[in-house]
Amino acid sequence: TMTIHSEEHVVDVHVRSGIYSSDTIFDYSKGYIATRLFSRNACFIMKMNKENIPELREIGRLAFEKQTMKDMYSPNNVWTQFQSGNSVLGHVKDWLLYGKNIEQLCTGLPLYQ
Repeated sequence: TMTIHSEEHVVDVHVRSGIYSSDTIFDYSKGYIATRLFSRNACFIMKMNKENIPELREIGRLAFEKQTMKDMYSPNNVWTQFQSGNSVLGHVKDWLLYGKNIEQLCTGLPLYQ
């Protein structure tokens, strides 16, 4: 499921798929994406690359098209690959940088950047 909070410039994506379940936040105001993988009990954070991430106003349209058509080709499909690295627990300075939405998603989990 996807929830778009236009006034906050935030998109929440919830994937419920057993061990592959995850929550992802696209925070357009802070410029970061955070994904919490439930099977790994970890949070992955990356800086948004505006060339590869659809704009907020396009996300709803793309989701609607995908849902209606069931199979959509788009150059705006987003795939990410995370490489394990050093993890840190979030500190106050991290939460100021990433914002309250990502803080709520990732508090208490190892952060991989």
